[in-house]
Amino acid sequence: MTGKVLAVVLIPFIGTVIGSAGVFFLKGEMSRTVQRSLTGFAAGVMVAASVWSLIIPAMNQSEHMGKLAFIPALVGVWIGFLALLALDSFVPHLHLNSDCPEGAPCGLGKNSMLVMAVALHNLPEGMAVGAVAAGWLAGSENVSAAAALALAIGIAIQNIPEGAIISMPLKSNGLKGSKAFGYGVLSGLIEPIGAVITILLANVVLPILPYTLSFAAGAMLYVVVEELIPEMSEGEHSNIGTIFFAIGFTLMMVLDVALG
Repeated sequence: MTGKVLAVVLIPFIGTVIGSAGVFFLKGEMSRTVQRSLTGFAAGVMVAASVWSLIIPAMNQSEHMGKLAFIPALVGVWIGFLALLALDSFVPHLHLNSDCPEGAPCGLGKNSMLVMAVALHNLPEGMAVGAVAAGWLAGSENVSAAAALALAIGIAIQNIPEGAIISMPLKSNGLKGSKAFGYGVLSGLIEPIGAVITILLANVVLPILPYTLSFAAGAMLYVVVEELIPEMSEGEHSNIGTIFFAIGFTLMMVLDVALG
């Protein structure tokens, strides 16, 4: 794996580390307004990345199919969506601001299950970076180094508030700053792991790259609809989450087009 590819793989994880470090600099609890803003921003970035960085390239890869070029993207999105639905149903985890665990019963503590929830969120992001990087390494005409970098930077930007969202509440609940930081970092480890595994499976991935790209898109969209949108909308009515969704969406769109 070249240094450039390794950098692309690690950039999103670095974003999580930076965000998690907020426990050392920010005091008090994270307000619901800030939490909504950050969650909406993350949702916007993920939706834009799904469209511009994954689904559109998947369709471009399938241009030889003519009017049926949508089929790989359609199939991939549904498989990704259903795969995350299955993981969400079986993997034990706990969403932020919730006291009701989801998935299979287990003996994990609240903090561990919060980390598991974010890890589920991060898995498709890591796969997305890995799939785009694999296409770039293979010399695909529709996936460039700039496109891979744009996706990595976009995910890293949304991982900064995401890291804070997981680490700050843990500190507010009585966990030491260093431990809260560690949990935040741990939640982001799944991204580079997922990316590296996808790249190592390149011989399998490349022949079905349109399906792989759209699979990652479907998984990311599941996370947005099932987790992020409810979190940015819960509580008293507010438009702040919606506004930051638009900010995140347009920022990722600009990054993908300008750098890709």
